[in-house]
Amino acid sequence: MSGQTSVRPPAVAGTFYPADAPALRREVEQLLSRAATPALPTPQALIVPHAGYIYSGATAAVAYRQLEGLADRIHRVILLGPAHRVYLEGMAVPGVSRFVTPLGPVALDQPATARALELPGVSRDDEAHRQEHALEVQLPFLQCTLGDFSLLPIVVGQCPVAAVATLIDNLWTEPDVLLVVSSDLSHFQHYDRAKKHDLDSCHRILDGEHDLKGSDACGAGPINGLLASARGSGLQRHFLDYCNSGDSGGDRQRVVGYGAFSLC
Repeated sequence: MSGQTSVRPPAVAGTFYPADAPALRREVEQLLSRAATPALPTPQALIVPHAGYIYSGATAAVAYRQLEGLADRIHRVILLGPAHRVYLEGMAVPGVSRFVTPLGPVALDQPATARALELPGVSRDDEAHRQEHALEVQLPFLQCTLGDFSLLPIVVGQCPVAAVATLIDNLWTEPDVLLVVSSDLSHFQHYDRAKKHDLDSCHRILDGEHDLKGSDACGAGPINGLLASARGSGLQRHFLDYCNSGDSGGDRQRVVGYGAFSLC
């Protein structure tokens, strides 16, 4: 269904991250300043977690630190994440023209949206985007590191890996486009079991396997599509960081895992 407004306002400002613009910018900049900076080539794709910043922000920042100094080279971002709030068959692009965070608006890439809608399994559905946090929480990091960029946000629901890979290969073709996959890892296991499970999933990602299940990562669909795509499968995969919610103050009986990767 198409929205009646041209703007998608923030849905989780004040819960997943600060709603106050100066406080949000300060928190993101602090997270980035504390993040490790491994010497890697320029990233072409990132896999980044999407929980509240208190839990996964430090791990996400290690990925986004790779973008510092690249604002003049990266002008467009394709952002894929899973559907948490609605049941979705296929993949959904929004009907609005801008996404907004407390840091300001992000223009959506309308030509890329039109190209996406020509592909199998892609529909226009604002309801899939309206409350979806997986994409939204990435935007302040992108705004702080890239400044001005255009965005193609895609919610990935129930669809074959080949369909996601086809979309990626059709849209991710220019050197000024960064692809970001938003995904957490396992959910609600005991700390020790989760850590073992997640590190196994991290190794599988590094090996380029593209048969992750939802129990391995909530964003298994877009991760698998990236790793199965022609361009993604040819890149070097680098592990950046891992933690889980038990490491950042949560209940260790039921943790969520967070991993960050760079594809160069």
